[in-house]
Amino acid sequence: MTAPFDAIGRYYDLLYLDKRYDAEVAYVDGLLKIYGRKVQDLLEFGSGTGGHARLLTQLGYKVTGIERSVQMLARARASDGFVCLQGDACTARLGRQFDAVIALFHVVSYQVRNKAVQALFARAAEHLTPGGLFIFDVWYSPAVNTQRPEVRVKRLEKDDLEITRIAEPIVYPNENRVDVCYTVFVREANSGEIQSFMETHPMRHFSLPELDLLAESAGFERVCAQEWLTGKEPSEASWGVCLVLVKS
Repeated sequence: MTAPFDAIGRYYDLLYLDKRYDAEVAYVDGLLKIYGRKVQDLLEFGSGTGGHARLLTQLGYKVTGIERSVQMLARARASDGFVCLQGDACTARLGRQFDAVIALFHVVSYQVRNKAVQALFARAAEHLTPGGLFIFDVWYSPAVNTQRPEVRVKRLEKDDLEITRIAEPIVYPNENRVDVCYTVFVREANSGEIQSFMETHPMRHFSLPELDLLAESAGFERVCAQEWLTGKEPSEASWGVCLVLVKS
């Protein structure tokens, strides 16, 4: 059993070939333009392999990424306007401020303990100029409690690799937490060799009042909460919800 992304990080880009990075970046760009003031300099918490950052630089943004996983960082391809640093977003102090902080693909939901999520919000506030934006998405409690997590299997092939990933959830209702237990099988088609590993990703889901309390405690005001990508009002059907906070 390994920590989140220690092993999966090696196959991350392959596992998420179907991820709609272009649509997600267009969505975030729209929020930055609606709620921001001449936003250009971004700090990204949990920048992964740089999928969002590289597309954002193509739109004219400068992006500094913070990524905890060494495996993910090693696969973050460089591009003009994108710099990625190894570190923990809960403790990172870069000594400078940005126009906006973004944390995409449930980075906030990976902070399952109160101290961790409070620290993440505090670091976001410290790195923002007054009026700066903090944009992030989370698992939404009303949807998680209504729809309930279920076992999912993902299979894909690329080049000489065949990958099967089984995701099995363990629900902790009193902690607003779901541990997603991944079992991954990697088969090399040429040799027939099979490798396997397990990795657990603890995920926290949030309600809007809970997020508002966290925001206010860190010196933010919520100006937007909507279903991720669609812009609809959050509901029991909204597994992912995006928030836009403004630093007071």
